[in-house]
Amino acid sequence: MASKPKNLYSCRECGASASKWSGQCQDCKGWNTLEESAAPSSSVASRFSGYAGQANAVEVQVLSEVEAACVERTHSGLDELDRVLGGGIVPGSAILIGGDPGIGKSTLLLQSLASLSQRVNALYVTGEESAQQVSMRATRLHLAVDKVQVLCEIALETILATAEKISADILVIDSIQTVFTEELQSAPGSVGQVRECAARLVRFAKRTNTTIFLVGHVTKEGAIAGPRVLEHMVDSVLYFEGDSGSRFRVIRAIKNRFGAVNELGVFAMTEKGLREVTNPSAIFLSRHEQEVPGSVVMVTREGSRPLLVEVQALVDECGQGNPKRVTVGMDQNRLAMLLAILHRHGRCSLLDQDVFVNIVGGLRVMETGGDLAVVAALLSSFKAKNIPKDWVIFGELGLSGEVRPVPNGEERLREAAKHGFKVALAPKGNIPKGGIEGLEIHPVSVLRDALEFF
Repeated sequence: MASKPKNLYSCRECGASASKWSGQCQDCKGWNTLEESAAPSSSVASRFSGYAGQANAVEVQVLSEVEAACVERTHSGLDELDRVLGGGIVPGSAILIGGDPGIGKSTLLLQSLASLSQRVNALYVTGEESAQQVSMRATRLHLAVDKVQVLCEIALETILATAEKISADILVIDSIQTVFTEELQSAPGSVGQVRECAARLVRFAKRTNTTIFLVGHVTKEGAIAGPRVLEHMVDSVLYFEGDSGSRFRVIRAIKNRFGAVNELGVFAMTEKGLREVTNPSAIFLSRHEQEVPGSVVMVTREGSRPLLVEVQALVDECGQGNPKRVTVGMDQNRLAMLLAILHRHGRCSLLDQDVFVNIVGGLRVMETGGDLAVVAALLSSFKAKNIPKDWVIFGELGLSGEVRPVPNGEERLREAAKHGFKVALAPKGNIPKGGIEGLEIHPVSVLRDALEFF
């Protein structure tokens, strides 16, 4: 009878190992940092294939002499997903998709598999639903899934054996938190199980050149649940985002070894599944019938795509001693900095006012190109002065009050002109020499110059 494999408990902070779990690591004194992991085999040769029992020198290569092969990508069937992945699916890659429950992760992958299965061998492994439930969803979405193979299993060893037996080209694991390996005694979803299962799936992808999609749960803070090392193991990390009350969904890449990060794909949830939105600027703009104070349109940039986004601000007299600073869609610390710049260099104090800033459409603006638009919205609300609907504003504000240029300024201006905007307020360093046809551009270099327009 084979002996039962032993397990160790490793500290995720310092890496120290212990034979049994305890609340505190004896080395770094960190609390609740010990996690179960499989103990290494006593035989070195069994752990490393091709190891002959002694260290042998190997021949090295000069990097410039290594041929950079052009990898042919596979079209996923969804152009917005291909955009986020950098142009398509790379064979042998491991892709992690996270998002809130019910956001549409399974729907997205099922729609993609319905298209992929017509060209490659696709296997959908579900650990949370039955095959009948998956079939009911495919029927409701009117998908052609006659070649999509489904497997209801959570044992990792069975999943890998089945995928290798049928020579799967695309493997979807829905979700990684439900899969377990028999080498560990902990329950599915534990830190040790998630890390070990993900590591073996990634090795399987590289060995067999199989593309693997891993669906991951998220925590209350919105981060993917499980060990942080999970995101380091895979080649791409995608987040599927969206407000519960909105039908629009945004998929964003925060890590991609085969393309640019911060690319954005936009979908609309309909009765027939996710529909691609080819013109995202239209959904982030709520054109008011009349001009209203505190509403400004800016041009932000997500990856390679310029987007027109509406910024709304509300400045109201504080009824208590501690004014509120609330932001939705932008960093709250960034708002505090902009208020300080406005006070120091704009001679406008909002210290006794409640300030609320909202980015319309559920988009989160991470870049600094929206600084000038936020300040314009704040002043518009504070002074109850409307900003014309056909104006667009962007630019970064420095601590000394200067308006700094932002990347790809000309592309932003052309995007604004394409959507019918007539006047633009932009940094002086972003103004093209020949101008933009149909767009009147006002260059600003310091905050005082911009305040003359509000």
